Amino acid sequence: MKILVLGGTRFFGVHMVKALLCAGHEVTIATRGNRKDNYGTCVHRIIVDHNDAQNMKMAFSEKEYDIVYDNLTYCSNDVKYALDSIRCKRYILMSSTAVYDLHVNVIEEDFNPKGKNVIWNDRDDFSYEESKRFAEIALLNAYPTQESIAVRFPFVIGKDDYTNRLSFYVHHVMNEIPMDIDNINNQMSFITSSDAGRFLSFMAEQHFTGPINGSCNGTISIQDILSYIELKTGKLAIIDHSGEKAPYNGTPSNRINTEKAQTLGFVFSEINEEIFSLIDTYIDLENNMGAML
Repeated sequence: MKILVLGGTRFFGVHMVKALLCAGHEVTIATRGNRKDNYGTCVHRIIVDHNDAQNMKMAFSEKEYDIVYDNLTYCSNDVKYALDSIRCKRYILMSSTAVYDLHVNVIEEDFNPKGKNVIWNDRDDFSYEESKRFAEIALLNAYPTQESIAVRFPFVIGKDDYTNRLSFYVHHVMNEIPMDIDNINNQMSFITSSDAGRFLSFMAEQHFTGPINGSCNGTISIQDILSYIELKTGKLAIIDHSGEKAPYNGTPSNRINTEKAQTLGFVFSEINEEIFSLIDTYIDLENNMGAML
């Protein structure tokens, strides 16, 4: 298939593009051109500013794709700029489980954008959670004839995680830096960047529309993470309200239900296997940095 990826040069987008190429698809990536990629001649490239409606229309004039993956949309205007400019059979929106009021056993129907009023907004107009909701609402209600999927992921982790959220805990424990953690025992869902990329690529072959959850199997708490770091390093976590605020603060206990994805035949990794291996990598990196000082 002829596939356009808006983004695709970092984190799970790289895993997705590589999986699409391995599956034999013709892939074009569209970015601002500020970040180098390692795809060589395997992809086509378009330089475009997703936030500029006129630039989008000029870049995609007379182009048509089987599938568009939009990894760059954060708000309803982003959806508008994409779908007013690009002709495609299917549009796959990178959404988030932030659209939900998180709880245990979150199913797709817990947030239904159908019939809700469309509010056109830019990225800074509302919170991340609200902007993602408005993006899905715009997609479903302003473009009702567009075949589309909204993929909802929880926190994404991986060696390529540029947010450094998980490595925050390793760094602070190993360097005995106080942390302010307000949800230490809450069980939470995560997905690895490799699982996220594989799942997005997998959806290209599925006859599915609507929202769909993706998440590693199982949940884990910050206390579980800290206990493992303490065991592996011999250092104790310092929890203090005067310390630096931890990345996942405010997240309630939750578990993301992935039965729809599993019914389609996708198999997610186990979070307890993936996250501890990743923590080992962060510990090694921290040790190596310490040895260089």
